Order: sequence, then C-alpha cells, then structure tokens
Amino acid sequence: MKTESQKYPVLNVPNTLSFIRILVVPAMAYFFLNDQILWAVVMIAISGLSDAFDGFFARKLNQVTDLGKMLDPLADKLTQVAAAVCIGVKFPSLVFILMVFVAKEVLMAIGAFVLLKRHKKPCAARWYGKTATVLFYISVGIIVVMDGFLNLKTEAFYTVSNILLGITAVMMVYAMIRYAAVFFALLQSNDPKDNFDIRSALTGRDGLNS
Repeated sequence: MKTESQKYPVLNVPNTLSFIRILVVPAMAYFFLNDQILWAVVMIAISGLSDAFDGFFARKLNQVTDLGKMLDPLADKLTQVAAAVCIGVKFPSLVFILMVFVAKEVLMAIGAFVLLKRHKKPCAARWYGKTATVLFYISVGIIVVMDGFLNLKTEAFYTVSNILLGITAVMMVYAMIRYAAVFFALLQSNDPKDNFDIRSALTGRDGLNS
C-alpha cells in the first residue's frame, strides 16, 4: 500500500514543514499585534525550527523536490515580511530599517515570478540567504523578548534593536546582490535542468533530486 507521501508527493515531510511555516505566519502576526507575546514567541520558534528541519529531512529522506525549493524561500519571505510589518506597527521608529527587509523580499518575489513566467526554475536557498534568515530570527526574537518579557522600551532597547536589524539588513542586501547574479544567470540559461513547469511540480511529477 502506498504511503500518503507516495500518493500525494507534494505532501512529503519537508514540504509539509514548509506549509506549516506558511500557516504559522498569520497566527504569529495576530499574537504579536495583540500583545500575546508568549504565543508569538511560540509561533516564531515553530517557524524557526521547521525552517531548520525541512532541509535536513529533504536530504535525509531523499525528498528534495523543485516544489520544495520554491516553498522554502516563499515561507521565509512571508515570515520575514509579516514580522517586519508587525515590528514596524509596534515601533514606528524602526520602520526605515525594516523597509530594507520588505524591499528585499518583494524584489525577490518579483524575480521568482519572472522566472516562473519564463518557465525557469527559481533559485533554491543559498547559504547567504539562510544566514540572513537566521540573523532575522535572532533579531526578531531578541526584540520580542525585550519588549514583551523585559518591558525594555528605553533608549537602550532602540539602540540594540537598530544594531541587530542593521546587521541583518547588511546581510540581506548582500544576499540580494548574490541572488540577483543567480537570477540573471538563470534568465539567460539554455540548460534544460534550469527549465521548470509549475503544474508538474504541484502534481508531484518533478521527481526527486539528489
């Protein structure tokens, strides 16, 4: 008898973890904006852990798929944009630096859309993108803890927040520059391995990649 992941290849372990991260986004935003900080931290932890383990399981279970390579960065983008908007709403003085995050994710989403329209495979997450994501989770986690548990709405709070977000923003800009180079290379590529059909990926016919 076929397992669920065999009957529905889209629902393999790493893809399911990515779907969970996407579903967690509205819950995280709701709890954070309604000052339910403990639950917001739980949502951030679930998102961060699922992000850490989806790649591990994809390699361990030989379930690396083209769809998974799309879902992982999509979940990252939705999480980061939602967190940036929430922090901007609660702390307007941090809006300027948070705009860097939102701009980077919007530009990358547009790039992925252009590649899909050209039937090209969007770039999978690279080390520089993952590093920026980890820094973002750390920065947001510290800001949430300082605000919700330590109640440190002082000059030191804004100084630490700006430093953390500034470091993360620098890494995100670096990642965006590196991804831009990959984007233009994919756009001009004639290699068949860079071709991609979103409908085949959604039906699980993209196969397993090593």
